[in-house]
Amino acid sequence: MKDSHECSNSNAIEPAVFQARKVGPNRRALGVINQNMIPNKRAVSERNEVLDKKQVDPVHRPITRRFAAKIASTQKVKAEGTNKRSNLTNSNGFGECIFVDDEHKLVEDQPVPMALEKTEPRNESDQMDEVEMEMEDMMEEHVLDIDISDANDPLAVAEYVEDLYAYYRKVESTGCVSPDYMAEQFDINERMRAILIDWLIEVHDKFDLVHETLFLTVNLIDRFLEKQSVVRKKLQLVGLVAMLLACKYEEVSVPVVGDLILISDRAYTKKEVLEMEKLMVNTLKFNISVPTAYVFIRRFLKAAQADRKLELLAFFLVELSLVEYAMLKFPPSQLAAAAVYTAQCATYGFKQWSKTCEWHTNYSEDQLLECSSLMVDFHKKAGTGKLTGAHRKYCTSKFIFTAKCEPASFLLEN
Repeated sequence: MKDSHECSNSNAIEPAVFQARKVGPNRRALGVINQNMIPNKRAVSERNEVLDKKQVDPVHRPITRRFAAKIASTQKVKAEGTNKRSNLTNSNGFGECIFVDDEHKLVEDQPVPMALEKTEPRNESDQMDEVEMEMEDMMEEHVLDIDISDANDPLAVAEYVEDLYAYYRKVESTGCVSPDYMAEQFDINERMRAILIDWLIEVHDKFDLVHETLFLTVNLIDRFLEKQSVVRKKLQLVGLVAMLLACKYEEVSVPVVGDLILISDRAYTKKEVLEMEKLMVNTLKFNISVPTAYVFIRRFLKAAQADRKLELLAFFLVELSLVEYAMLKFPPSQLAAAAVYTAQCATYGFKQWSKTCEWHTNYSEDQLLECSSLMVDFHKKAGTGKLTGAHRKYCTSKFIFTAKCEPASFLLEN
């Protein structure tokens, strides 16, 4: 009986011995299965300690310089052949019953922090290309938001100002006239038109009217003369009535008819003025509201971030263009954009047309060169000849002697 009992005990422990032999001499024992089934206080307490330490595992700490240096030194020791038992924090929560074999784990298998990773050396050409790309990004010009400063100004209508100007560009052609309409007139010509507008520029300045009035006056004259034949002696009357209508539309205080008759040296009567006014509004079908160059030049000056000097020079150039019959071939928006571009070139001494200006005007620099060259030529001849109304106006202290600014002659060299 005793022998049979010993035999049964030896059979009971044989599987455990067999398992230990299967592991081999180079592996640590995984423990006896029977012991795993018997919990003890020491194993439970050590398991709790392992779980507590796992919550503050240094592997999950942020990699600071000190911590990265610590990891590097640890790896160096391992590479030299110092083998230590792995921390229980790397276990899967079964306490001392399971051990990790670190003897045959290669150092290369350990994860390397990003701060210690070695990057492949780059050649000088790649580094130079990256530097050039960064410089291009820094030098790249961006379109400025020119309405951000007016976000809280209800009069600036920043919310839909872009829609307004999109509409102005769409309908500006309705206010344009044929560039050769004067061929239909039998008693007047473009030279007489220039004399009339040059005189109206002086009248406009004498009455101290707003800019909008002058631009609308010239537009009404051209649109009326395109549809109505006028004799030479009535041409000045057409100009006076056009200014009267423009004043009624733009001004707060409108000059009385008697003042207009007086400034014309009493060449016409009040009855003639009123009759011509009736004829003009009926010919134009009461269509007075059209976008002129003034509507666009205000917006374009804002895009150019113009100061007072640049603003006055742009207005001087565009008023010189109002006198010239040849400038009727350009739409109002292009005329305004060319005036701003030419004024910038004359002020800064070099070609200046930013991405912001190009975006808000819808005109590139090349599209403005033809019109701008003509303006430079008008600027150079403004003080000579008989039609010097605009030049005299802008040679006063009121306009800070803008007409004396040197023209951008280098634009004529192209």
